[in-house]
Amino acid sequence: MRIVVFTCNTGGGHNACARYIQEEFQSRGVECDIKDYMELAGKNASSLAEKMYLDSTHGNGKMFGSVYKLGELYSKTKIPSPVYGLNKLIKYKLYRYLMDYQYDLAIGTQLFACLGLTAVKKEYPICFINVATDYECIPFWEETKPDYFVIPSSLLMQRFMDKGFSKDILLPIGIPISSRFLDSKESCEFPKDKDMILLTSGSMGFGDLKNIVLRLLEEIHDTYLVVVCGNNKKMKKELEMIQNDYLIVKGFIHNMGEYMKASTIVITKPGGVTTTEVVELRKPLILMMPIPGVEDYNASFFENHQMALKANNTEELVIKTKWLLENKNIQEELVRNQEKYIHPYSAKALVDFVLEHMKKS
Repeated sequence: MRIVVFTCNTGGGHNACARYIQEEFQSRGVECDIKDYMELAGKNASSLAEKMYLDSTHGNGKMFGSVYKLGELYSKTKIPSPVYGLNKLIKYKLYRYLMDYQYDLAIGTQLFACLGLTAVKKEYPICFINVATDYECIPFWEETKPDYFVIPSSLLMQRFMDKGFSKDILLPIGIPISSRFLDSKESCEFPKDKDMILLTSGSMGFGDLKNIVLRLLEEIHDTYLVVVCGNNKKMKKELEMIQNDYLIVKGFIHNMGEYMKASTIVITKPGGVTTTEVVELRKPLILMMPIPGVEDYNASFFENHQMALKANNTEELVIKTKWLLENKNIQEELVRNQEKYIHPYSAKALVDFVLEHMKKS
């Protein structure tokens, strides 16, 4: 069996999810490739998609939020979207790619790829699986026609059914996180004599980290603060200028699981994949200042089911972090609810399903 996982450079979560799926299939001896879907659209399409995404999240992400709201409104009209129309244009390139490499199954971790695969499926007998990487049925998912749809939680079943998906194709096994990530050892890099806060803003280093860091250091004492800046090298340099023995600054790291396991509390942007990593590791979680749009839904989902705290501004973040550190019972309650609602080893569950129900003889 040969599998391809399509991703897109619109945020690090889609790529991370694709890697997790690939790792899990390869650990079972199944051939699995990753393909940047936008590369099929043209030479510069991938870098352009990444730039447009990053530009939309500048500042407080209002532009991204506005575009998302427009998508929600358009989605309600039930009229075929221009987003589907654009992806339909490359259906023949996409089909030829699938045939040239003799893939038996395609998996999409991002909407664009799944729309393209839908266009192909309307003319050719292919099999593909959608993977939702956020805790909401985002606009235009309803235009896709997958064989199966992996969704983040059984709590969202009705939400996806309301958008027109049959219960029979929904797989509420969770956003795929690899066994390797969950089985990573706790980092030996950090001292164990005090609590440790891990603050990460995602692969792109989004947000005003410097002010957040200064306020946390001012209000919370005798606690290590580890800040992961992602690819934001400018922010990393600025934070390294701060003189504080309890501050540890990192750039992009490849062993996030080890850092999370070593932490008392994790603070992060509410991206779907990152939040899933944290809750599958069962760590007290604070979600900070979501980008308007789907991150609002992610943060509300975890807050409403008491799996995380949400902070909408810096001062609220400082207050809630200090309060959570001082209340072990609240930490334990968050973890209990994570265990109740989010299943671990989600990538393994996806691979188990494919090998049991879709493997060709």
